Amino acid sequence: MIIETNRLKIQTASESEMRSIIEKQTDPELIKAYSEMLQECLANPEKWNWYATWMINKKDGTHIGDLCFKGQGDDGSVEIGYGIVEEYQGQGYATEAVESAVAWALKQSGISRVEAETDPENSKSQRVLEKCKFFPLGIIGEEGPRFYREN
Repeated sequence: MIIETNRLKIQTASESEMRSIIEKQTDPELIKAYSEMLQECLANPEKWNWYATWMINKKDGTHIGDLCFKGQGDDGSVEIGYGIVEEYQGQGYATEAVESAVAWALKQSGISRVEAETDPENSKSQRVLEKCKFFPLGIIGEEGPRFYREN
C-alpha cells in the first residue's frame, strides 16, 4: 500500500524490509515490537496493512520516520502509532503523515474509528493528534492519554 502527499510517500514495508528494520534495532523493546508486528503480518497476510510498519519517506526517498496500525479491532477501531526522526521533527511531517494515514484508514471497509495514545509528557505528539482532529477519549491507556477520531 502506498499513500502519497505533497511532500511524502508512505508505504507498507515488505517482509524483507521489516526484517531489515528489526536487524537494525538496538533497543530490545523496539526489537520485540517490530518482531511482533512481523509475526502478525505473516499470520494474517490479508490484514498486512493493519500490522505492518509503514515507512515515511520524503519524495526524494529520504527516510524520516515510521507509522503503524496496531491491528484491527472487532469494534471497527484501529490504533495508530507514529514517530519522526528527530532532525525532521517540527516541520509538519508527522501531521501530514498521520492525517493522510487516518484518512486512508477511515475509508476502509469495517473501520469506523482510529485511536492513539501518547506519553503524558509528549505535548508535540498530542498537538499532532489535535491538528488531525482527534479528541481525548477520557481514559489512560498503557502509554498515556488515549485519543480518537471517527468518520
